[in-house]
Amino acid sequence: MKFELAVKDAGSSARAGVITTDHGIIETPIFMPVGTVASVKGISQKELKEEVNPDIILGNTYHLYLRPQTEILKKAGGLHKFMNWDRNILTDSGGYQVYSLAERRKIKEEGVRFKSHIDGSYHNFTPENVMEIQRLIGADIIMAFDECTPYPCDYNYAKNSMHRTHRWLDRCITHLDKTPPEYGYSQALFPIVQGSTYKDLREQSAEYIAAAGAEGNAIGGLSVGEPAEEMYAMTEVVTKILPEDKPRYLMGVGTPINILENIALGVDMFDCVMPTRNARNGMLFTSQGTINIKNKKWQDDFSPIDENGTTYVDTFYTKAYLRHLFTVNEMLGKQIATMHNLGFYLWLVREARKHILAGDFATWKDKMVRQMDKRL
Repeated sequence: MKFELAVKDAGSSARAGVITTDHGIIETPIFMPVGTVASVKGISQKELKEEVNPDIILGNTYHLYLRPQTEILKKAGGLHKFMNWDRNILTDSGGYQVYSLAERRKIKEEGVRFKSHIDGSYHNFTPENVMEIQRLIGADIIMAFDECTPYPCDYNYAKNSMHRTHRWLDRCITHLDKTPPEYGYSQALFPIVQGSTYKDLREQSAEYIAAAGAEGNAIGGLSVGEPAEEMYAMTEVVTKILPEDKPRYLMGVGTPINILENIALGVDMFDCVMPTRNARNGMLFTSQGTINIKNKKWQDDFSPIDENGTTYVDTFYTKAYLRHLFTVNEMLGKQIATMHNLGFYLWLVREARKHILAGDFATWKDKMVRQMDKRL
């Protein structure tokens, strides 16, 4: 993997760059649609590619390990071939899913023992076997195994957890050095900065992760319930330490406003289930504000869903029609909303890139944040 930093914004810490992997180019800043179980929920691969047009999507190690299982993915020739996706894929490490299984897991130095949410069977994740699983899944970018702490989090717990994450990183690197990629193309490891919302821990962790010399770096343990101001403060602490010549990925973030504010702090990559999950509940993001399409006010609004939208559904269907589909619980409604929201997220990061390159990102960002904060 290669990363070229093209431009730094004069009015903020925003950057525009290009990541090149064996599956193609990723222009940053970028948003990665979440394809948890080898599918971005509510949209086909053809529509995803042709309408939303992301350079990279995300797969989930925990879920893919349980179903369809790594042996099936290996027989298929990896996740790209299994789901017929010829662009980039990033897989998370399963650390966040293990964190979310608070009642079903035990964390020890060796790794994590957890109960499957599907059938209650017991499994173990270690730094070594999580690297092996991600080798077999075959993503272009793979994440180090980490522990994601909850919010709020006791200082001593956060400190001990952070050091464990660092020790696990060392084991991930050692194991990867001994095992070649499975399918003939390279895989880049991104370690993950932890430390909860404690500045000194975040600084320690960022320095440790930067010293690992990986091809890219990630910031984890945010967007877990802390106020947005704390997220931004911790991101700023970390981006000032992480190397400029490597991409920076803020995991699990977030709202369109979160994304713009974190781009301004020097983050390059994002993922979140929000555009697809909110779409299924009738919440549409637009450049003018947020729409709850279930509201009665839209029942006789025959204007396009979003005149400024980038996907075909935005001008092909009306607000009244989309509201009707939600009212009668028609599956098509959720599919339309999903395509719209994903299209908007990709439009947003690409507009951000244009304005970074043009040199007026900070002014544009402030205007967009004000507009998107409205409820329509």
